[in-house]
Amino acid sequence: QINGTTGYEEAAAQGLMAGLNAARKVGGSTIPFILDRADAYIGVMIDDLTTRGADEPYRMFTSRAEYRLRLRADNADQRLTPLGLDLGCLSAERKAHWEERSSALAQSRALLETHTASPQELARYNISVRQDGRMRSAMDLLALPDISLEQLTALWPDLADIPASVSPQIETDARYAAYLDRQDSDIRAYRRDESLRLPTDLDFSTVGGLSHEMIQRLSAGRPRTLGQAARLPGVTPAAVVALMRFVRRTNNKAA
Repeated sequence: QINGTTGYEEAAAQGLMAGLNAARKVGGSTIPFILDRADAYIGVMIDDLTTRGADEPYRMFTSRAEYRLRLRADNADQRLTPLGLDLGCLSAERKAHWEERSSALAQSRALLETHTASPQELARYNISVRQDGRMRSAMDLLALPDISLEQLTALWPDLADIPASVSPQIETDARYAAYLDRQDSDIRAYRRDESLRLPTDLDFSTVGGLSHEMIQRLSAGRPRTLGQAARLPGVTPAAVVALMRFVRRTNNKAA
């Protein structure tokens, strides 16, 4: 509540991040552990609180996330378990379980990519695709409506070897694949902006092209990156461009 949130999940998420970073500091690490908006809803919440503030009690709604197609409950283990392993905060049992599941997912995807068929071959199994002569993999076919792994075993019997523990995940990932490819380009652009760090002591009045209002908003928000500056309420795209030019020009002079 001190940070402006309400709700058990929000409180637990902040406690988790505080605990992880406290342990890292006690362990001698000088690099904080940060989840960004494309990593997890925790990253969305913390970024919202630090850049936009909370005029009313903050709840973590899925609509707040720009990349919610990637931030799904079913793929949370794929997104976050490797980070937990790097931090050393997972038990040996959890690590072994993840390594087994990760291996099964990778092998299953590789198997699906090795099997391909032409539109004519697929028609013989009542699978309708565009008659363009293009070969399609089993993974491609799973992205189509009403196509399941069970159906594809009629073409390729060895697909029945895919473990039942990962087959629903494989099917879900295939359904979202085309949309995620497009969203990935947005995430790359977002992370480029996040990588452009602003000096902690930057005097925004020295940035050419900023109106008095923009200087006030940026000075009050004290964004750490260009991306955070862009997300501050009321900051215009023109102000972000002026800020980007200023920082890059300053960085070039320093180099």
